[in-house]
Amino acid sequence: METNTEPRTSLISQLRSLPPNFWFANFMEILERLAFFGVRAVAPLYLVKEAYDGGLGLTQTQKGDIFAIWALVQCLVPMVSGGYAERYGYRKSLVVAFLLNIVGYLGMANSREIAASLTASGWTNANYLVFLTAACLIGLGTAIFKPPVHGTVAKTTDEKTSSLGWGTFYWVVNIGGALAPMCAAQLRGETDWDRVFYAAAIVTACNFVPLFLLYKEPEKDPPAEGEAEKGPFGTFVASLVTIFKDLRLIVFLAIFSCFWLMFMQLWDLLPNFLDEWVDTSDLAGLFGAISSGWVLENGQVKPEMMININPMSIILLVIGVSWVIRKLNKIVAMVLGMLIALVGFVGAGSTQVGIICALMILVFSIGEMACSPTFSAYIGLIAPKDKKALYMGYSNIPFAIGWFLGNAIGGRLYDALANKTRLARKFMVDHLGLSPDLAVNKELLPDPEVMQTMAHLQNGADPAAFEASVRASWQTVQWAGLAGEEKTARVHEIYSQVLGQVDPASVQHATRALWDAYHPYMVWIYLGLMGLVGIVGMIIFYFATRKDLEQEAAAEEAAQAAEPEAAAQQAAEGEHGEQAADDDLPPVI
Repeated sequence: METNTEPRTSLISQLRSLPPNFWFANFMEILERLAFFGVRAVAPLYLVKEAYDGGLGLTQTQKGDIFAIWALVQCLVPMVSGGYAERYGYRKSLVVAFLLNIVGYLGMANSREIAASLTASGWTNANYLVFLTAACLIGLGTAIFKPPVHGTVAKTTDEKTSSLGWGTFYWVVNIGGALAPMCAAQLRGETDWDRVFYAAAIVTACNFVPLFLLYKEPEKDPPAEGEAEKGPFGTFVASLVTIFKDLRLIVFLAIFSCFWLMFMQLWDLLPNFLDEWVDTSDLAGLFGAISSGWVLENGQVKPEMMININPMSIILLVIGVSWVIRKLNKIVAMVLGMLIALVGFVGAGSTQVGIICALMILVFSIGEMACSPTFSAYIGLIAPKDKKALYMGYSNIPFAIGWFLGNAIGGRLYDALANKTRLARKFMVDHLGLSPDLAVNKELLPDPEVMQTMAHLQNGADPAAFEASVRASWQTVQWAGLAGEEKTARVHEIYSQVLGQVDPASVQHATRALWDAYHPYMVWIYLGLMGLVGIVGMIIFYFATRKDLEQEAAAEEAAQAAEPEAAAQQAAEGEHGEQAADDDLPPVI
């Protein structure tokens, strides 16, 4: 007769069984995510907005390169910073992380002023370099922050509570992720981007309170033989070497990077796509009813609030999704999640209708809920007891690959296939009769005036007469001594006089013409193909490893059945201690 049936444990009972340090780590993650995602919500827009709109005026390719380098710093450093956290203490690592993040956020807040000073001193490309430096500081701080927090969660959960624990962690941290865009949208108004960066620095500083007053340094597991003698360099080398002992882990991490490629483009590229291509006025009434600060003066919902559907839906649904999939094979759950996410990802970039885009972001989020917490639970379960933070650091490798490649590819794809002003310049030459000399002249026809110009010409204006008016008005201005925002404002006055009042509906009509002519949504299809590669790879991985895993599971079951007899024998012999075979345990799938 079977006697090993475990009693059912309720959801509330499992949540209550999680120790205080689990919740303190969650709280620090909330504040860190509140700061981080507040910045992440507005940075894609801030970087490419022109100086006239308070931005840095970078290209999508430059923006993508900044995020790609940021990704490498933030995601590869945990491969070794996790080892330092294990050796020198979680609290010390967290102090360093918070200080680096604060300096980085303050650098972003003052990036325009610092860049202007450097440009005056003869630097070139200062806007790009200043923001990149600040981003790398934040990436380094976040890289040092993640392993001890994730390691705390791993140490405070076990095989029975890991799925729910990581699902809860994923839910709680998304409170910060959801509140961040709401606060950022309110703070930045139309163009006050620096307020968001200052707020992020303040929120990060608040994390010192729970760190010193509530959080307890986790008890260190006894190091393996020879570990105690390792110094800082030895810890660095050991952290790098350990991962190469598990080939199956390397393959698994490489496959999962395809999911992160999709996920980070939702945050890094979709805000720009929404800003340029999607008409979200059909949702303005809903968002505006909650806060007028979430809607732009032109009647469109702020892009960061559309992206906020992702963390908001996670807050509402992730614990339920985790509870539903808790008994699924971990690989099967990840494949299912990746497939759902792929549908939402491509769907969100394949429409100009705001409500459809919002629904597709929700679909993507459901896939993410099934996929991402399961990934963390899988890594936490296969990690040896004395290497939890180190293995959670390894879990950043697919994030690094996906985030880096997504931005390195996505920015260039966007500039080539979906850059709205570039396409509009081409359209005006090919279809509306504007001379190439004016269309490609970014000084005479700057980017902020392109769409209004296209709408004006589509409404029947004579392109030759329009160009003559612009050039004539240009000759009347004393440009000597004008520079920067003053020059931009003067150019805007010229176009306001020449174009007159341009109906926003005409601009939307021009946007639709570009959509039909050049298919900018192909960016999302090309990026989605990478996600499809990941799904196929995960399925192959499952079938390739299933036989070995079944054999390992059978061996583990036999070992567990022999434990009572072995324990009785050890007690009789007065032996105490644990088996030293943690590193050889099979992955729990």
